[in-house]
Amino acid sequence: MAFYSEDEKSEDYLFKIVLIGDSAVGKSNLLARFARDEFYPNSKSTIGVEFQTQKMDINGKEIKAQIWDTAGQERFRAVTSAYYRGAVGALLVYDISRRQTFHSIGRWLNELHTHSDMNVVTILVGNKSDLKDIREVSTAEGKALAEAQGLFFMETSALDSSNVAAAFETVVKEIYNILSRKVMSSQELNKQDPASLSNGKKLVIPSDAQGESKKGGCCSS
Repeated sequence: MAFYSEDEKSEDYLFKIVLIGDSAVGKSNLLARFARDEFYPNSKSTIGVEFQTQKMDINGKEIKAQIWDTAGQERFRAVTSAYYRGAVGALLVYDISRRQTFHSIGRWLNELHTHSDMNVVTILVGNKSDLKDIREVSTAEGKALAEAQGLFFMETSALDSSNVAAAFETVVKEIYNILSRKVMSSQELNKQDPASLSNGKKLVIPSDAQGESKKGGCCSS
């Protein structure tokens, strides 16, 4: 998983994050709520690909999250490879009131792993938690699936804003934490052998770094 420092711009780091999941699970409204604090009750299905950027401050560093939203319908899957390229984080979204969208999680996870680095920081998001009266997927089921797959977990509501910011921030903070550990490791390596590191800005995260940090990372309101 690669991270790029954007020293020539105002932000310290730029992270690409993708939203994936079936059509109408609320991906676009999650993004609208997080980036603009807006909600569209009659929003139409996304056509193609859209993205928004949001700046965050983590430990004094300015992080720019570039969040990509794509159509969940099969007919738009031709954009798959380009959509996932360079992603370091993902929100895998289902609708708690539609079990079929939960059953699709395995397929989306396989697609994510096929087209991107296996170590993309991923959170499983059970959206539309405000629809508790017509819930078809329990919180326990979502949490169990996340634990089995080594994912973070959270239930959200784009309608009432519940946990929306927290879900995005969980991913961004974990990406930053992995990066910070890699930087410290590189600095130690550089002390031992200054010739072993290049002067480039691209940092590659060890394949086992995320797996270790994710354990026990599930949470839900």
